[in-house]
Amino acid sequence: MTTGSIATLDSVRHVPAAFTRKTAPGQALLSGWRSHADGVSHTVIARWPEHHPLYTSHTDHYHPLLFSETIRQALALLSHVAHGVPLDFRLGWDSYDSAVVPAALSTHAPTSDVHLTITHTEVVRRRLGSTHLAAQVTATRDGEPLGIARVRYTAHPPAIYDRLRGAYADARAASARALPPGPALDEAVRGGQTSLENAVLSPLAEPHRWQLRVDTGNRFFFDHAHDHIPGLVFLEAAAQAAHALSGSPRTVPMELDARFLRYVELDAPCWVEATAPRRGGSDVVSTEVTGRQHGKEVFSARVTVKACAPVPA
Repeated sequence: MTTGSIATLDSVRHVPAAFTRKTAPGQALLSGWRSHADGVSHTVIARWPEHHPLYTSHTDHYHPLLFSETIRQALALLSHVAHGVPLDFRLGWDSYDSAVVPAALSTHAPTSDVHLTITHTEVVRRRLGSTHLAAQVTATRDGEPLGIARVRYTAHPPAIYDRLRGAYADARAASARALPPGPALDEAVRGGQTSLENAVLSPLAEPHRWQLRVDTGNRFFFDHAHDHIPGLVFLEAAAQAAHALSGSPRTVPMELDARFLRYVELDAPCWVEATAPRRGGSDVVSTEVTGRQHGKEVFSARVTVKACAPVPA
């Protein structure tokens, strides 16, 4: 993994909290941003928390979902400050491909700034107001490679979004109709790295298949009212599914290649299924995870995890 060359940078600018699309105190991660002289690239700076109920739950490692959330906030910021997307537009990911360096997630390393170098390779504005964007991300922590990602996402103006969502457009009404969360996987299956509060899979009497467990009261996944299930819940579901199949007491997701195909509603069950795990050596496990609702595929991901503790004999 290489970090690439950095063009001349403008001075660092402050990040208004509203531009991260987070409302709960302490959940905004970004501290600054600056433009590159090439006119298409930007650097976004984030400060990761020393302690967090979700993101520091993986012993000795930051949860890789923190990398995903940092990217989500950075793209929201740049959509506004660099590409003129209004704050009332609704942002959604179409695809997310990422890889992280597990050693760079160590919580033993000094707390330091994370730098994301982001280049938007596509910004396509449609006639009716929606904007389709594609971005490449390279991240470092304390000057060392942290991870890379490619993201495709869309910004819809309120009128188009409401038309797309129909009866589900009202976030508060949709949240009120959400199914209650089902039982969590037993701790022996989900691992001590996933607390009951953050468990997103419910057991079924079938191998490799679960019901998505959605708790709208979880402020890490539902910082504010949503009209559908956020994409980060599916990334976590894929990671937890791979962990459940790994046989290891502790794992760290290294690669996630995800596609978000449909909005996933809160008032109907979503079924999560994983293929039999493929093993690469003694400490790497890969699987394909899909989500279905109303008989249609809504999400898919290829996930690879590294076992950070030996697989029991």
